[in-house]
Amino acid sequence: MSGAHDVRLGMPQLPAPDYPAEVRARLESDAKEVIARYPDSRSALLPLLHLVQSEEGHVTRTGVRFCAEILELTTAEVTAVSTFYSMYRRKPSGDYQVGVCTNTLCAVMGGDAIFEALQEHLGVGNNETTDDGKVSLEHIECNAACDFAPVVMVNWEFFDGQTVESAKALVDDLRAGRTVEPTRGAPLCTYKETARILAGFPDQRPGAVAASGGAGPASLVGLKLAKGELAPGRIVSPRGESEPADAVPPRPGEQAPETHPSSHDAPRPTAASDPSHPSGPVTEEGE
Repeated sequence: MSGAHDVRLGMPQLPAPDYPAEVRARLESDAKEVIARYPDSRSALLPLLHLVQSEEGHVTRTGVRFCAEILELTTAEVTAVSTFYSMYRRKPSGDYQVGVCTNTLCAVMGGDAIFEALQEHLGVGNNETTDDGKVSLEHIECNAACDFAPVVMVNWEFFDGQTVESAKALVDDLRAGRTVEPTRGAPLCTYKETARILAGFPDQRPGAVAASGGAGPASLVGLKLAKGELAPGRIVSPRGESEPADAVPPRPGEQAPETHPSSHDAPRPTAASDPSHPSGPVTEEGE
């Protein structure tokens, strides 16, 4: 059970305020439902942090105290977990978390330019929130959507193939309260609503259950080859020889050709395999 205060660096801390009685009762009911899913109550800490985040938009001292008391942990233990994972916010944030992927592929496809443009357009830096409390901006790591690069995510919903101008229009629509539709996946909701879903409660958005992200064409090539839905690539001419006339990559929407356009897949002559340049036995010098 959490004590009245924790001691950090030898200095006593004032106890965190509690939730209002009606909020506390509601959260306790939800917490019991979450804890019941696990054989060990402390395993419920991650979803409970999402639960308290759904209440205030970030993990507050009050939320940390609540989780500690419910799970019979110390506030230090709860704080250690909540500060380790980037999905838990440590300060007030916007209704919409706008994340720009700046990992390698998205970056070279325009992600860096988008992130820089949005900082200037919104007047905020990384992990900062606009004055109206609507949008928080951050750069994020790879979200496994490289074939849709550059990708922007809003409350973890995908907005694929973005440009500087489309990203600016996106955040303008969010701040103005206009309806915004993700490229794929479930309809958009606020960050607090997203946090409650991540806590493991039913998604109430119409059509959300049926919606799915789906992979892009480039991601599915290997799977289609394995299933025999595409003809495998064939070996083409070694370097230095002319390429086949039909070795041209398909245009978007066209079926892949029956040949593979890359000469990198051609075998390379070696001393053991090239009859034109056989290698003799290794001998001592002078023999």
